[in-house]
Amino acid sequence: MTEADFVIVGSGSAGSAMAARLSEDGKHSVLVLEFGGTDIGPFIQMPAALSYPMNMKRYDWGFVSEPEPHLGNRRLVTPRGKVIGGSSSINGMVYVRGHARDYDHWAESGASGWAYADVLPYFKRMEHWHEGGHGGDPSWRGKDGPLHVTRGPRKNPLFHAFVEAGRQAGFEATGDYNGEKQEGFGPMEQTVWKGRRWSAANAYLKPALKRQNLDLIRCFARKVIIEDGRAVGVEVERGGRIETIRARREVILAASSINTPKMLLLSGIGPAGELAEHGIPLVADRPGVGKNLQDHLEVYIQQASTQPITLYKHWNIFGKGLAGAQWLFFKNGIGASNQFESAAFVRSRPGVDYPDIQYHFLPMAVRYDGTAPAEGHGFQAHVGPMRSPSRGAITLKSDDPKEAPKIVFNYMSHEQDWADFRRCVRLTREIFAQAAFDPYRGKEIQPGSDVQSDDEIDGFIREHAESAYHPCGTAKMGRADDKMAVVDPECRVIGVDGLRVADSSVFPRITNGNLNAPSIMVGEKASDHILGRQPLAPEKNAGPWLNPRWETSDR
Repeated sequence: MTEADFVIVGSGSAGSAMAARLSEDGKHSVLVLEFGGTDIGPFIQMPAALSYPMNMKRYDWGFVSEPEPHLGNRRLVTPRGKVIGGSSSINGMVYVRGHARDYDHWAESGASGWAYADVLPYFKRMEHWHEGGHGGDPSWRGKDGPLHVTRGPRKNPLFHAFVEAGRQAGFEATGDYNGEKQEGFGPMEQTVWKGRRWSAANAYLKPALKRQNLDLIRCFARKVIIEDGRAVGVEVERGGRIETIRARREVILAASSINTPKMLLLSGIGPAGELAEHGIPLVADRPGVGKNLQDHLEVYIQQASTQPITLYKHWNIFGKGLAGAQWLFFKNGIGASNQFESAAFVRSRPGVDYPDIQYHFLPMAVRYDGTAPAEGHGFQAHVGPMRSPSRGAITLKSDDPKEAPKIVFNYMSHEQDWADFRRCVRLTREIFAQAAFDPYRGKEIQPGSDVQSDDEIDGFIREHAESAYHPCGTAKMGRADDKMAVVDPECRVIGVDGLRVADSSVFPRITNGNLNAPSIMVGEKASDHILGRQPLAPEKNAGPWLNPRWETSDR
């Protein structure tokens, strides 16, 4: 097939969901265009191996930011999945819907029909939630969707020490941060099922590819072909030849918040001045394309452990081999979890009405690239603010589709960012100092006990802050009269017929937590808009828990 009713660019979180939903009733032909290769293999499918695929050229686009001026001109890696399943095949498998207030803010900022009451039914439709004996909020969760959501076994006592320490410091506990109450310390959820990474490819795309009306084409998408103001296809390169894959009804971009704006710009949709610089004929002057880039930054606070109970005991060739073999043959053991099994969402200060700090807790001191400190046994918290006021941009370096775009996040460009991060560092130290950690607490590995003043903490942040790999917002959804909006509330590109965007690019503002769940939700909801269906009925009575002390206390 080189022609279909719907052509989707990208097989990632949103793209896979749309491929499954648009082909479901058998009435429409659907083509998915994907440049990356197969996701078969232990590095992707084994949850504990998560640090490998995002560092492998085979699976990752290899994007790097420009030198970031407020982070000592460091260039930060920006992994995006170049593989079946997109970034859901290389991510950390953490499952977070986001806070209800995030979506209410979307609706208030012009994305009408995307308030929490509107999106909750889609979260339920996509989920198959397994409570797993850890408590939770069944009435808020989905029971029979394609996406399995589980909780790790939480056998390591450090997972419980972290939650107890939060309670001892005066914070809330929560049995289900994806339910009514996000705020607090509790178990973390993961997209892992029967010991395997449960990516959007495993959940949606592969089962759907058995249908006659859905096909996947391996190719490099160059740009959208637009004739008389209407998208009619996609120009692709495969086998060394440039050809056109035509869409009878619509072209849908789901190529990531990096590649989607790049394709829009190459297709003549974006700020007129920027396109003129590269000699690209203007199709629609949309100043917001590539702008509004947001991300989550985090630092790792690492503490030595006085007891040899951390994952470090497996951190040798024999231990890794054993864990790998156990996973390969039985799909269980430590290889079967991403090891993020406790979490927290807290508020940074009085007057903040819902959480703006996230914690991932790990019973080991290690970096995302898989390097462990020489100290040996330790534990760590990844911590960072959720709603940075900093905004960056994706722009073209040239009109060559093969050239990576220019990525400037402009991290830490507001004084508020620095105040929020200092708070994160000091708060983590307060939590690690609680009695619950007394049996385990050794010296502080990072930042180290000599880092105390604002200036010293700022220096640590400048040198060590890392992206949590949650880029979004580069083709934001809004009202048609908002000049910075790129798509309307039905995900239609403003000013071009037959073209939609449905991935994390459309987020008006970044959500609380990891972005895989909201990206899949966007694909689910966009599918109903594309098919012209009545959206699922909003759940008007599902209001989130808000801390009654929010105006006067941070806990």
